[in-house]
Amino acid sequence: MYLVWLTLLPFIGAMLMPLVRAQGRSLQTLVAAGPAVIGLVMLGTIAPQVMAGEVPALRAAWVPALGLDVSLRVDALGWLFAALILGIGLLIIAYTRFYLSPKDDFARFLALLLLFQGAMLGIALSGNVLLLLIFWELTSLSSFLLIGFKNDKAEGRQGARMALAVTGGGGLALIGGLVLLGQIAGSYELADILARGAMIQASPLYPAALVLILLGCFTKSAQFPFHFWLPHAMAAPTPVSAYLHSATMVKAGVFLLARLWPALAGSELWFALVATTGLVTMVVAAAIALHRHDLKAILAYSTVSHLGLLTMLLGFGTPAAAQVAIFHLINHALFKAALFMNAGIVDHETGTRDIRLLGGLAGLMPITATLGTVAAASMAGLPPFGGFLSKELMLEEVWHTPFLGTQGLLLPASVVIGASLSVAYSLRYLYGLYFGTRPDSFPQAPHDPGIGLWLPPALLVAGTVLVGLFPQTLTKGLVSAAAAATTGGTAPLFKPMLWHGLTPALAMSVIAVAFGTMALWQHRPLQKLWDSLALPDAKMLFERGLAGTIAIARALTDAVHNGALQRQLALLFAAAIALGAWGMAAVPFAAGTRPTLPAPPLAIIAWLMLLAGVIAVCLVQAQRFLSLIYISIIGVVVSLAFVYLSAPDLALTQISVEVVTVLLLLLALNLLPKQPAALSGTGRRLRDAAIGVVGGGAIGFAAYAVMTRAPLDPISAYHWANSKSGGGGTNVVNVTLVDFRAFDTFGEIIVLGIAALAIFALLQPASRGPSGQRLRAWLPDMPRSPEYHPMMFAVAARLLLPLASMIGIYIFLRGHNLPGGGFIAGLVFSIAMLMQYMASGYEWSTQRRRIDEHLMIGLGVLIAAVTGLGSLPFGAPLFTSWFDYFTLPLVGEFELTSAMAFDIGVALTVVGAVMLALKELSHVAQRAEKDEAHDDAPMDIDPAKLRAAPAAAEDVP
Repeated sequence: MYLVWLTLLPFIGAMLMPLVRAQGRSLQTLVAAGPAVIGLVMLGTIAPQVMAGEVPALRAAWVPALGLDVSLRVDALGWLFAALILGIGLLIIAYTRFYLSPKDDFARFLALLLLFQGAMLGIALSGNVLLLLIFWELTSLSSFLLIGFKNDKAEGRQGARMALAVTGGGGLALIGGLVLLGQIAGSYELADILARGAMIQASPLYPAALVLILLGCFTKSAQFPFHFWLPHAMAAPTPVSAYLHSATMVKAGVFLLARLWPALAGSELWFALVATTGLVTMVVAAAIALHRHDLKAILAYSTVSHLGLLTMLLGFGTPAAAQVAIFHLINHALFKAALFMNAGIVDHETGTRDIRLLGGLAGLMPITATLGTVAAASMAGLPPFGGFLSKELMLEEVWHTPFLGTQGLLLPASVVIGASLSVAYSLRYLYGLYFGTRPDSFPQAPHDPGIGLWLPPALLVAGTVLVGLFPQTLTKGLVSAAAAATTGGTAPLFKPMLWHGLTPALAMSVIAVAFGTMALWQHRPLQKLWDSLALPDAKMLFERGLAGTIAIARALTDAVHNGALQRQLALLFAAAIALGAWGMAAVPFAAGTRPTLPAPPLAIIAWLMLLAGVIAVCLVQAQRFLSLIYISIIGVVVSLAFVYLSAPDLALTQISVEVVTVLLLLLALNLLPKQPAALSGTGRRLRDAAIGVVGGGAIGFAAYAVMTRAPLDPISAYHWANSKSGGGGTNVVNVTLVDFRAFDTFGEIIVLGIAALAIFALLQPASRGPSGQRLRAWLPDMPRSPEYHPMMFAVAARLLLPLASMIGIYIFLRGHNLPGGGFIAGLVFSIAMLMQYMASGYEWSTQRRRIDEHLMIGLGVLIAAVTGLGSLPFGAPLFTSWFDYFTLPLVGEFELTSAMAFDIGVALTVVGAVMLALKELSHVAQRAEKDEAHDDAPMDIDPAKLRAAPAAAEDVP
């Protein structure tokens, strides 16, 4: 259970942030830091068993039909990634406390940061690839919000949009890849997939699955050619940049490569795609970083380069290279988070991030300079820091790895170029900031900040120093265990040392440092050469591609969704008919042998009434009121058919829906002219008739084909057998709705609430602008009754209200054992309320309304959700109902069931949805008629007139 709490802690912290929004920043920081502190303690308690090779796991069924389970596991690789997420996240939160401006919404920022932290933890701890996908997409959404935190700035909005477009598109590819992977392996559980690597790679679907998964990983980790989005994400506040680049989002792609390594790695296709992409990304991004001037841009492209290095190592497909990748992942997290915080301090204290405007800060900011120097030296791979150790081990693996089938110098030479550029941009960061020529002035007077800003990066810098000095003591066990978890076997010998002797790796390292130093010395001519190349701008290409895609989508949308509802419906029905015909043609048809029954006269009469109603609707389509009347007749006939077929619940529901629908449509007709301005031409009518006849004939043929065959074992038999014993009710229909298929019902009431909210949104502006002008122009076309609210109608409606309410309560209470239930009761309540609005008017009825319709919808859905979730603590599936029997004096034995609460939620949602639609229809009509002079008051006795009556009576002789 602690795995569940470990995953949920950041989300709980995010939900707590609004509660402390009014408090000081110190309390907000403590609340935000709590999940990380508790999570690190929990990780510490399980560290010994995880490092020993055990894999604590938890699994609970969620959606078994899809293979989606709440499956969590923590091996050494997941433990390492979770520790980086929580540990660096804790330092980021402390740093943020002193970095953000007082004008920034600190609580909102921390809530988004915790949401992002929880999503990353979910990726690290997921034991089911479908569950991993959910957290994967959540990282894209939460990072979008973090990058665009300062939404008043255009670069923030553009960077967030670009990040979401690229990583979201890659996420779609990843969904396809992981679904294919699960199909190949026969399971979506990670442990099963990792154990079936040979079977997966032997499958003909392996190349497609691999390419799709790599697209997801490469986009998330900004691999070439998807590298361009990450630097533009620098529009985010520096704490976000430090977190994204060091331990979280951009490492997610690398983490997934490592996680799926046993199942996917080792093939020639894996090596060709992964190692080559990583190598190209490493060199290209390093070259770009050397020629950027913004401090965060330099560090962003350096991150892309190091991610390429990690990808290349994992692409080699050997356990030794994977182990080096794990080691460098730790080192990169330490020095990169420290460097981003360092750049943030410089920006915070000097007012600029342009390296051309900076220099000589070592004498003005000695603490900041010391921290930045050590972190940059580690990034450059200089001894005696952690980055040097992992760089040396990387070069050793490169020297012994064949590339393109040969053991030539192409791979070592390419890697040396990338390493040289890494040394160059690292030294440029150092020299340009702290040891170069000091400018005459700075935008702000630079000085070292308080301890709140420099202590978090100082701890990270101390970590990279200690890893460099004591690598075997601090990292050997962790790296070996994580490497074993990555490769699914025993980790090779891991011996990181500052001196390995005279080796090819040392020679390559010396060459890289020498070339990097020369590149810094000749940076100005190199910069001029770079600028003269006029390389295409990735952001510009992305914006053009996005604009072209939007233009194509808009053209297609305009062609299909051009405002002609008839055309859209025609396309929909035609496509449905075509798909149905294709499905039926694919299977040979044989006539059924089940004998048919003779049609009784009553059924024939009902069928003729239906046919007459349909024909009447077609003939009087120009008269909307008559069309509505004939449509209602069709509904009544269908209700009678349900009665005849012994389906009273369906009949009650149908007739109630018909009444509510007709009443609402009558109000809607009040907003339309009596007759449509134009009718369809002959060609369109023939098209619609053809679609209707073919569609109806196809449905009739399908029904005939099914009913003339021997009956199969229906699912209703299970419901009949278990309705009383399992659900506590004898009304099988209601028990099915609130127990057996309560999840379906819950989804339906959500859809109903959304539909009501859509009506609200659509009708709100209906009386304003051009639509309001058309509406007011139609009003003279509609004759009005001289008596807006007839007294007999108003009195009758008010007398019916308590009676209808009692009937609704009765139908609700009996629904579990007899025809009725929450849905029908909600419709009865709605009819009673509709009558009040129609009889007494909008103003009179609204003044007596006590509950807001939005609140009613939300309360109904919430009650249904809480009722469904209430079964989980008792170990029962979601939406399982409870029931028992009790005895009271005088009352006798009666039943109580939790399904009653669920039904209350259904009834509230139905009433809220109907009343919200009614309110908006009435409100539109009221606003449209506000200029007309008429008495809109119901036939009520005015108390003021009543008080004046005695005085008037005195004048009577």
